[in-house]
Amino acid sequence: MKRALIICFAVFLLMQFIRPQKVEYSEDETYEIVLPPDIKEIFVRACYDCHSNKINYPWYSNVAPFSWVVANHTNEGVNALNFSNWEKYTQAQKDEKLKAIYRTAHSSMPLPAYTWAHIEAELSKEDREKIRDWTGVRK
Repeated sequence: MKRALIICFAVFLLMQFIRPQKVEYSEDETYEIVLPPDIKEIFVRACYDCHSNKINYPWYSNVAPFSWVVANHTNEGVNALNFSNWEKYTQAQKDEKLKAIYRTAHSSMPLPAYTWAHIEAELSKEDREKIRDWTGVRK
């Protein structure tokens, strides 16, 4: 039993040397999306940690294996939609992103794993309606 615990601890320590690549934090707002204040508040609270270059990594994002999951989610998030690079998108890309925001605001975002650790990111029905109205998308 003692040997198994030592091996598990050694593996855990070795895991810490496998560092995932994180999205680099940036205050640069050159290409940032321009939002009405009420929508910006919702997006910063519920979306920016995965969909911008202004990610506030929690403490556990430095501890493997959690760091791997966080890095994977944030990298996938900014690749799918990055509010910090909004003005780099073509109009067609922006239209597609708005449609995706419209769809996901109703159902799947933010991810349950994120809202479990960040209760403030939970979207109310009113938040979801505001986002959907803001997109300008109609079914």
